[in-house]
Amino acid sequence: MKSIQADFQKDPQDIKVKAGAKQEDWIQVCRRFNDDVERVCDASGPGEYTGLYQCFDELNKGVFYLVEEDRALFRMKRKYFLENIGSKK
Repeated sequence: MKSIQADFQKDPQDIKVKAGAKQEDWIQVCRRFNDDVERVCDASGPGEYTGLYQCFDELNKGVFYLVEEDRALFRMKRKYFLENIGSKK
């Protein structure tokens, strides 16, 4: 899964790739932020990126990433959801 850091303005809703940003592996980004991420909205921006996510650091400062969502991401989200409610297999 690919991701890239983005700039996001809520009003009006405007998503742009951050200047100088390089493509990163989304799983590594999640680990770097201790899996403290949330989906903000759909994105129809540049390339194949389909979702905008916000990652939070230890000071609760948010950083936005455009993410290429695929089946592996949805499987991973479901796995963590099931583990969190005690249905780990």
